[in-house]
Amino acid sequence: MGAAAVASSGPGLRCALNPALNQHKKGARLSLAAKSQQRCAVTCGRLLLRPNARVCTAASASASTVMDSGAGDSGVRRKRLAVFVSGGGSNFRSIHEAALGGKVNGDVVALVTDKPGCGGAEYARCNGMPVVVFPKSKSAPEGVSTDELLNVLRDLKVDFVLLAGYLKLIPGELVKAFPRSMLNIHPSLLPAFGGKGYYGLKVHKAVIASGARYSGPTVHFVDEQFDTGKTLAQRVVPVLANDTPEQLAARVLHEEHQVYVEAVAALCEDRIVWRDDGVPLIRSQTNPNAYT
Repeated sequence: MGAAAVASSGPGLRCALNPALNQHKKGARLSLAAKSQQRCAVTCGRLLLRPNARVCTAASASASTVMDSGAGDSGVRRKRLAVFVSGGGSNFRSIHEAALGGKVNGDVVALVTDKPGCGGAEYARCNGMPVVVFPKSKSAPEGVSTDELLNVLRDLKVDFVLLAGYLKLIPGELVKAFPRSMLNIHPSLLPAFGGKGYYGLKVHKAVIASGARYSGPTVHFVDEQFDTGKTLAQRVVPVLANDTPEQLAARVLHEEHQVYVEAVAALCEDRIVWRDDGVPLIRSQTNPNAYT
């Protein structure tokens, strides 16, 4: 297959960063300060990537957030992240902002989505990130296959895959390609209220209907089933007597943004320790003998 196709979603629709993206062939690079100040004021043109495309890697090198491959203050190499979304991508935004602000020792180098028109994908385009459509479907014929996606992630030298509201089951080949290197966040205290069909407000409706007094988000490693991987971190949120699903969802989402950033920060700083029984723990930043 040939080089990556970069197409516009319509005439006159350009992202504020598109001119910078087009300059990567000339070796142009954007500084962090310049990029953090730019915002997309209109709907961005659609950026589609095809596998085996050197353009994909070049675009990432010039247009992703902070392309510092060296070690940070901790002496740990800065990690390269791919985030998967299907919706608005608020957790994705939190991770990206934390990376920009120095709270996460990593950079989002690609956004993968099954819905190329979703809010998370638009945010990525407007911040100069390559967007990969996966999987290929009737509604998204521009999408790539699992093998093609793996080629793109390898070309981008992705260290970790982060699911942030991605609703498709991850293929086994992809899970095996990133052992202990793929995280997901779920809006309930797993293993309760997880599995196929439990997403969005459906989770919070089920929690309230059950009479549960507590809920909250769970960050877990991804295996080949929905929401069954090993738990890495959780936050507890009370379920109030008169809660609506929307009210509970808002409180849980607030905790999601914090706990996911903390978990990703630990992952990027190599602070995940695996117990002999296969349970992951997070080593404290300040005390190497303490775990969470």
